[in-house]
Amino acid sequence: MFEPNQLPSFEQAVLPHLDAAYNLARWLMRNDEDAQDVAQEAYLRAFRFFPGFRGGDARAWLLKIVRNTCYSWLHANRPLQEATEFDENLLPPDSSALNPEEAVLQNDSNTQVRKALEKLPENYREVLILRELEGMSYKEIADITGMPAGTVMSSLSRARGRLRQILRGDMKRDTAPSSKRTVALNA
Repeated sequence: MFEPNQLPSFEQAVLPHLDAAYNLARWLMRNDEDAQDVAQEAYLRAFRFFPGFRGGDARAWLLKIVRNTCYSWLHANRPLQEATEFDENLLPPDSSALNPEEAVLQNDSNTQVRKALEKLPENYREVLILRELEGMSYKEIADITGMPAGTVMSSLSRARGRLRQILRGDMKRDTAPSSKRTVALNA
């Protein structure tokens, strides 16, 4: 944070967060090249509007710009992309499911978690990335997404539950074929 009477330069306030900006763009865009373009566009916007920055959390301010730039780009370039709404009645929370951290440790593979994150609806993936990978607080996520803090917490809870379900389903599929082959060979 910077003192209110001494505003930082763009380089001091915003440039240190380039990795976080690209990381968020990468997860929202699902494509390296598009993420690079969007992160660059977001930095240009941040630079253009930096004179209006009045201090505070520069990282949250920048990530909000990245988020808005991503959604503007997606809306303009992928207007027909289908969004999947999460239905709690179809997929209730499973209390016996592994949490994401346990699944990673058990399988010793980040690939499964990355694939599972890709399967999440955008709004769930977004809050998980901001909280778990970027380490942002609920308040910071609320500022970035424009959601109330309570909605951030419930979305995060649902996202974690859905991620557990996806990971558990992937683990079952990975182990199921080998056990079926064994049965078929023994028959």
